[in-house]
Amino acid sequence: MTEAAELPPAPEQAREVFGDRFADAVRYAELLAEAGVQRGLIGPREVPRLWERHLLNCAVLAEAVPEGVTVCDVGSGAGLPGIPLALVREDLKITLLEPLLRRTNFLTEVVELLGLDHVTVVRGRAEEVMGKLPPVHVVTARAVAPLDRLATWGIPLLRPYGEMLALKGDTAEEELKSAATALSKLGAVETSILHVGEGVVDPMSTVVRVEVGESPGGVRFAAKRAKAARTGRTRRRRG
Repeated sequence: MTEAAELPPAPEQAREVFGDRFADAVRYAELLAEAGVQRGLIGPREVPRLWERHLLNCAVLAEAVPEGVTVCDVGSGAGLPGIPLALVREDLKITLLEPLLRRTNFLTEVVELLGLDHVTVVRGRAEEVMGKLPPVHVVTARAVAPLDRLATWGIPLLRPYGEMLALKGDTAEEELKSAATALSKLGAVETSILHVGEGVVDPMSTVVRVEVGESPGGVRFAAKRAKAARTGRTRRRRG
């Protein structure tokens, strides 16, 4: 039996969540089950639970994202949560940031196939693109790294008063406590744990929200941003 044959039918909740984009969500699920497995982007054991554990689990993150903002999905991997979020929220401008070529190739193919004109794929690490990409309102991430390390990558990409939304599991509260000092140094002013997807996913998706003040990343990253901006202006003048 092929991996594609193991993909279960989309649950009824998927029709409600993805609406007019339901057919595209099905196609994305098929791509994950086929090319995603073949290229090593997801494990074959994930195929039977793609809908509940992955697509819907990520799509309900839309409940926590403000309208009409810019989003950077850090360590996007196979496009989770960025692609489901893009299917649900066409009002957002989303950047899928991923360092590995085989993953960015897959993401580019998905974006083009599904006609996601509001999505851009960028190859690179978060620490490399700071100052090169415009700061965003919201950074998203899922299964990338422990919260303290994730924050050092994601928070410096934010605009002042932006927020990082990290999909986490049972460890959310513990991670938030252990990362408190690091988050404060990075300019966080408020943190909270949200539960989204009531009536759609069980258990509901757990999201750690980290809101920043006027200096995302703190003093150290403010200096780095200023240096990157100066370098960018110099390159443009030379060009």
